[in-house]
Amino acid sequence: MKRWFALSAIGRDRPGIVADLAGLIYECDCNLEDSSMTILGTEFAVLLLLTGEGDAIEPRLSAACKRLEWEKRLTVFFRPLEGEPVPYRASQRATSYALQAVGVDQAGIVAKVTRCLADFGINISEMQTQARPQAETGTPIFTMRIVMDVPEGVKERDVRERLDGIARALQIDLTLEPRRN
Repeated sequence: MKRWFALSAIGRDRPGIVADLAGLIYECDCNLEDSSMTILGTEFAVLLLLTGEGDAIEPRLSAACKRLEWEKRLTVFFRPLEGEPVPYRASQRATSYALQAVGVDQAGIVAKVTRCLADFGINISEMQTQARPQAETGTPIFTMRIVMDVPEGVKERDVRERLDGIARALQIDLTLEPRRN
């Protein structure tokens, strides 16, 4: 019987991390089904979805993850899923939007914007953030990009009004545009 697992790993970025993880999956007779990887600062982070068969698959994965942590200095976590995951698809009753916020880096931008979205029942499907020094002054400029699904019945005007208030309070530029598929 096919079993599904989510595996995450983080460690100092270096060549070979992906090969180490792919080797672990292969050695455990598993199959990589989906992945997302990124470098955050000096750290490499990955989230993997994998499958395997047999009664001993979970203990084999556990031992292999512990070995990889010890030998390669990665923090690895995995957990079994309760069945085949259903790929994320926005409800047909939701409208996809793109949000971008840009301004001087300060505490609270992500917390306040995402709390506003959550209060409206808006689902975030993608989010990327970064802070980079401005070329001329060195001032850290924060950029956040979000792809989100706004449920039917939520008025765009109400969301914009709350987001505009947050943007004014934080002195950031914020744009919200419907996405075209």
